[in-house]
Amino acid sequence: MANIPAIRLYRRSLKLALDWSVHRHLWRGQALYIRSLFEANSNVREPRQQRILFDQTEELLKQWKHPDPYRPPTAPGGSKFERNLPCPILEPPPPGC
Repeated sequence: MANIPAIRLYRRSLKLALDWSVHRHLWRGQALYIRSLFEANSNVREPRQQRILFDQTEELLKQWKHPDPYRPPTAPGGSKFERNLPCPILEPPPPGC
């Protein structure tokens, strides 16, 4: 059976990394690194050692929390623009284009 607290921490880690990454292709590398960190400790079965790892991970997530995390535009308090879309061009095109 999967370790539910570990899965929750893993998902939170991925979502936090997505808050800091503007583009998915950059986030993917971070996601692979996060996965390797969790897999490196997947053989820990001692409950006390697991609790220590969970607490250390919680502390890291608190330290790395984004001050203005991305929210989907449709969510309450959501970001104005989609993350991967360029900013709208407000100037008209030059004459002759």
